[in-house]
Amino acid sequence: MRKLKWIALAAAVMMTITALPVTALAKKKDSTEDKTLSKVTLNEVAHSIFYAPQYVAIEEGYFEEEGLDLTLVTGFGADKTMTAVISGEADIGFMGAEASIYTYQEGATDPVMNFAQLTQRAGNFLVARKEMPDFTWDDLKGKKVLGGRKGGMPEMVFEYILKNNGLDPETDLTIDQSIDFGSTAAAFTGDTSADFTVEFEPSATLLEQERTGYVVASLGTDSGYVPYTSYSAKASFLEDHPKTIQKFTNALQKGMDYVSTHSPEEIATVIAPQFPETDLATVTAIVTRYYQQDTWKDNLIFNEESFQLLQDILQDAGELSWRTEYTDLVTTSFAQKAAS
Repeated sequence: MRKLKWIALAAAVMMTITALPVTALAKKKDSTEDKTLSKVTLNEVAHSIFYAPQYVAIEEGYFEEEGLDLTLVTGFGADKTMTAVISGEADIGFMGAEASIYTYQEGATDPVMNFAQLTQRAGNFLVARKEMPDFTWDDLKGKKVLGGRKGGMPEMVFEYILKNNGLDPETDLTIDQSIDFGSTAAAFTGDTSADFTVEFEPSATLLEQERTGYVVASLGTDSGYVPYTSYSAKASFLEDHPKTIQKFTNALQKGMDYVSTHSPEEIATVIAPQFPETDLATVTAIVTRYYQQDTWKDNLIFNEESFQLLQDILQDAGELSWRTEYTDLVTTSFAQKAAS
């Protein structure tokens, strides 16, 4: 059960966090020395081109401009990222806001507050074994799909789309939710029992390049505008370090501004150092795909309508104990100031 898994989060706080720390490298745009910068640790749920504005902010030196020495850590899952935030291993978490709702409803005394929203569409794609130019969601009837973790945004958005298209996720198709995050593409190529897989980038594009899979639908397009990922920190950290959070949000907003005023080719060139294992042409193709579906917001303000839509999706998926008040888990003051 999802609830038991998230209750286990508290116990995991005292355990070693499985994460890959990477000091964020950025161009120095002034003569400010590192010793004058305030250190801040960000734990991201995954390292993905989907989060391009964040990497633009790193590579263009916007965090340094704001007086921050940013350390970036990849948590490989919202549960691990949330654990890092709760334990104090990370100052700021970047993940789906549903994680903050789960922990809050399970009795968190120092709630993790969302203060900035980055993406406004889902970032994954439905991949088939063959090209299907006339694909409709009805084509999934009777098929097996490699899906996402139960209770996570990828799976809930997928099921949300299915229901909106008249499909019952329980009876009309088979969804395999047993495969770890990031391993579905390998499973799809290694075991032909599944007809479709739901993939983030770069896996979706790499499957196409290998001719072992073909993108037939964008979950981001078909689900509409959804508050997919946001930045959060413990309420106590926000209260004790408001200047740090404001500087962090200002730097992110600069990244958002860059993305909204530059071409996919320019964005890809800037963030390419963050993805040394991926060639520039592939990075550009992925950025273009996200750019064309209006993935990123113009600002970082996490409005109430988006928060309520998120709870609608959680409730529809049977993952919500009760509806949480918007102001209990969201603050917009930092994003509003950054956007002004």
